[in-house]
Amino acid sequence: MRTEAISRVQLVFSLFDANGNGYIEAEDLALMASRVVEAARDSDDTAKNAMLAAFQRYWTTLAAELDTDQDGRISFDEYVACVLAPERFDGTIAEFAESLGALGDPDADGLVERPLFAALMTAIGFERPNIDALFDAFGPSDGDRIAVTTWVEGIKDYYAPDKAGIPGDRLVGQPAA
Repeated sequence: MRTEAISRVQLVFSLFDANGNGYIEAEDLALMASRVVEAARDSDDTAKNAMLAAFQRYWTTLAAELDTDQDGRISFDEYVACVLAPERFDGTIAEFAESLGALGDPDADGLVERPLFAALMTAIGFERPNIDALFDAFGPSDGDRIAVTTWVEGIKDYYAPDKAGIPGDRLVGQPAA
């Protein structure tokens, strides 16, 4: 696994561990889901419900695939397997990415505007300078929008252990100046 992938996994684990107790639990993902849906005020109920379902599936998949000691929570060591065996999570990651992309496109024009992108990514827990660096790496249009498909593919790439130098790497550490 590439160093970049390890850094991405560490960051996502820390974000998913919403209560900071060192484990990912169902309640952590439910809290994050509610924050993300709340940030998408203009999105319709269908998109919001799809996002909530994607978070639920994410938890269900994590628990089924990674909770090796069956204690109802995922430790960091257990979570690393998510990246070590990404094929076990492809469908879950795809559903999550597509749901987040749809949530970010309330007018269904295939584009995500920077303010909503930033609101959703902030709700997940990313830092604003890193969010802006990521958005810029996606090559926004003159109207400061990116294609939903670009974001969806970027999310999928973020979870790929063999990827380096991807836009998602800007979410880890300090953004490039």
